[in-house]
Amino acid sequence: MDDVGWLRIACELAGLCPPSRTAFSVGAVIVGADGREITRGYSREHDPHDHAEESALAKTAADLSGTTIYSSLEPCAERKSRPLTCSELILRAGIARVVFAWREPSVFVEGKGVEQLRAAGVEVVELPALADLARAPNAHLLS
Repeated sequence: MDDVGWLRIACELAGLCPPSRTAFSVGAVIVGADGREITRGYSREHDPHDHAEESALAKTAADLSGTTIYSSLEPCAERKSRPLTCSELILRAGIARVVFAWREPSVFVEGKGVEQLRAAGVEVVELPALADLARAPNAHLLS
């Protein structure tokens, strides 16, 4: 499967999130260098404060060096509910590549995940053609 296919899955996972007035609904999939899925997650999957990337990362102890994480929303670089942001978790895990659909709008915090990840040497790819799919489960926050 290609980047669009994996990112489409991440965007569909966002639809599984319990709705929230204080956080975005996001889906994430981690894929190995061999093209196989390692794990997936979505916001508020197990806890009201879970972010999608955090949920996916918590499900594996695998070496994630060289992997790609697909996220419907730009990984957060600022967070109020937990000590580590998703960008920091991605960097600590050694993920080499991030592919996302929608830049974080400044509804809750300023989106700076792309800049933080790129500054640390992570390849970041934005596929805005899927942004509408990523926005759909968040329409109630954008009106």
